[in-house]
Amino acid sequence: MVFMEPFYITTSIAYTNAPPHIGFAFELIQADAIARWQRAQGRRVWFLTGTDEHGTKIERTAKAAGMEPGAFVDGISQRFRELTYALAISNDDFIRTTDKEKHWPGVREMWRRMAAGGDLYKKKYEGLYCWGCEAFVTPKELAGGECPLHKRAPERVEEENYFFRLSNYQARVRSLIVSDEIKIIPESRKNEILSFVDQGLEDISFSRSRAMLGWGIPVPGDDSQVLYVWGDALTNYASAVGLGRDEVMFREWWPAAVHCIGKDIIRFHAVIWPAMLLSAGLPCPKSIFAHGFITVDGQKMSKTLGNVVDPFDLVNAYGADAVRYYFLRELPSTEDGDFSTAKFKERYNADLAKGLGNLVARVLAMARAAHILSRDAKRAGELADKADETKSDRYIDARRPWEGGEESRGEIGQLLYALEDISNMVEPFLPSAAREIQEQLTGKEARPLFSRLP
Repeated sequence: MVFMEPFYITTSIAYTNAPPHIGFAFELIQADAIARWQRAQGRRVWFLTGTDEHGTKIERTAKAAGMEPGAFVDGISQRFRELTYALAISNDDFIRTTDKEKHWPGVREMWRRMAAGGDLYKKKYEGLYCWGCEAFVTPKELAGGECPLHKRAPERVEEENYFFRLSNYQARVRSLIVSDEIKIIPESRKNEILSFVDQGLEDISFSRSRAMLGWGIPVPGDDSQVLYVWGDALTNYASAVGLGRDEVMFREWWPAAVHCIGKDIIRFHAVIWPAMLLSAGLPCPKSIFAHGFITVDGQKMSKTLGNVVDPFDLVNAYGADAVRYYFLRELPSTEDGDFSTAKFKERYNADLAKGLGNLVARVLAMARAAHILSRDAKRAGELADKADETKSDRYIDARRPWEGGEESRGEIGQLLYALEDISNMVEPFLPSAAREIQEQLTGKEARPLFSRLP
């Protein structure tokens, strides 16, 4: 047997200051398709997603809602967990950064390792702080004096924090990216990161004073400070597979094969996270896959415009497989894409209802009419090059097996084998449809896979 190393894949962890949106749904679907495909190749897969639950923004949002932060994030995190169920996501674990048993030991171990190497130090600092990013920013990162993401000017803040010597790792991080030891996908994001690194890396704040940030993980040995997002949220990928609590599990699964993230957090994952791991003496992730943003009918989603698309509403209206298919088929994998209800319905009807759904219905109807109760068929191997729905549809029209005769029974049997092949091939993308095809092939009462939309 050929040895295949374990495959550890993650999404980013969703920030729990607001309910799920279609951008994170897209990320879940992309990662799930990769995870399912790897499992189909015979690899052992560990697939992680979860929620990022600390920070000033959450503290403020919870207060505005009249809730304690813990109760607030419990509710939002549960909605993200429910999204994985709604979209048929096959994640093996769901990490929460408020989990003191699973996550916090890894955070403390990462801090211990980085401090032991002399890469964490305390100093007074005055700088520009973007409350939207929950990060200190430099003037060169601003556009017209404003954060380019949140369109607001940062505030000048002065406090004493721990800092991470990120500047010590500029050359090593650059080398890992140039050599593709950390492969960044797409190439345009790789070039963006190299350009950023070449401008020079500065040491970064690694904690906040408890007076400024009360909702977070205490710095080991210093209760006056709370860990900043880098040491908390980014460490989830390692803590989830045992860092600081289960050395056997950690050795088995780390490093991650791929982090699936949005392009807006590429710098954190491609620069700060690898530098942290280098400081801690741990291997770096093998690849980072960054998707783009999603607009709606050509416009950025916003509550003001009233065009925010709720992923739960989509699933309730059209089903998980239809949503998965549209996002994977219609939206670019690594660039910005646009969601349109009209395009969604058009793609659904053309590819799912008329395409795959119609093929399955035609073949099974012929099989029942011919009283073929199993998939026993002569010359099954002859369909090896016909095992996709378009070719099989053409095959049916060309051979007209419904016209009867023993030869036609054999051809119908071949088509049943083709359907089985198709169900296996589409499973990473359309898991529910794949299961339904397989069940109907073994005698379950037939029903439409995808009903045509008006």
